[in-house]
Amino acid sequence: MDDEKQEKGFVIKDRRRFDDSGEARPEPPKEEASSPQKPNAEAKEAEPRADKPGKPAEEEASFPDLNFSTFVFSLGTSAMYHFGDFPDPVTKKAERNLEAAKQTIDILGILQDKTKGNLSEDEERLLESLLYELRMRYVREKGT
Repeated sequence: MDDEKQEKGFVIKDRRRFDDSGEARPEPPKEEASSPQKPNAEAKEAEPRADKPGKPAEEEASFPDLNFSTFVFSLGTSAMYHFGDFPDPVTKKAERNLEAAKQTIDILGILQDKTKGNLSEDEERLLESLLYELRMRYVREKGT
């Protein structure tokens, strides 16, 4: 067998920005060739998925812009998950964890206290109504 061919399976490139002395390295020329480990990775990402025609997979994985409202909705969704509204992605079972739900509700309450006077009317109304709904839900769940 030819040992030389077996040892040339990959190439190590030093991509650190600075050398050992702390001096900036000159930028290496950009290579156009794709990596040998995944030659079709870029082609697969650009292809539309069968379940959503015309939309690249890259766009599907994008998240909405993060702002105060989406942050509050995210925490609210987390509380609903702990109430058992959604199944766990791994076990596929919905499990209740009232202590975790209470902690998330308390975090939203702290957020309401700390942002008082700094929110728009819509943001205040959103936080207030979400907290009301989650607190009432917690009381109902705790009673059963």
